[in-house]
Amino acid sequence: NLVLCSKGIPQTMATFGLEAFLDEAGCKLVFYLHRVARGVSLSTTCLLSGFQAIKLCPSISRWMDHHIRFPKCIVLCCFLCWVLHLVVNIHIVRHVTGPVNSKNESMDKIYRYCSSPNPERLLFSVVAVIFLFTDGLCLALMVWSSGSMVLVLHRHKQRVQHIRSSRLSPRTSHETRATHTILILVSMFVSFHALASILSYWVTQIQNPSQWLRSISVLVASGFPT
Repeated sequence: NLVLCSKGIPQTMATFGLEAFLDEAGCKLVFYLHRVARGVSLSTTCLLSGFQAIKLCPSISRWMDHHIRFPKCIVLCCFLCWVLHLVVNIHIVRHVTGPVNSKNESMDKIYRYCSSPNPERLLFSVVAVIFLFTDGLCLALMVWSSGSMVLVLHRHKQRVQHIRSSRLSPRTSHETRATHTILILVSMFVSFHALASILSYWVTQIQNPSQWLRSISVLVASGFPT
């Protein structure tokens, strides 16, 4: 919700012609909250997928139940995700400025309601590597956990196949429906996030990107949190 509101509401207002409704402090706050919420959304989704996969694995789940309390562990991990992204995205407060009072959009003005000068090449490279590593790690863990859950469900379906065959039930098994749901969700998560990251990088690298490209980038970026 925070990701959608911090980007969707200002973008919608700018589309209807309100381009100077935020001052410099408002721009910094909106951009900072959006980046933090985006990172936390991805990280917590990855964490919860991992915990779900662990709970489905009998051997690991029994060990975890004896040594770690799951609710406390989840709360601690989510808290650490917030702290991590609050620190990593602090550079946004320095670089984002208020709206430019000019009808001519310069190459530095990425959004219609706020402006952001192009950062130094070294800073941009460091930040890009950090986000590429953290986002890539989260997506990889999400794919791994989803694959693990699908494998566990497939093995369980094979073990109980003889019981269901004796009932001659024509309905799709619960494991099959759960597998389809997992595969659809992880495919949407990875596709939306990867495409949004590519478009965001593209917009920042092109001189004077079109408003159509910016709008598409914002729309695709809202797909993951939605």
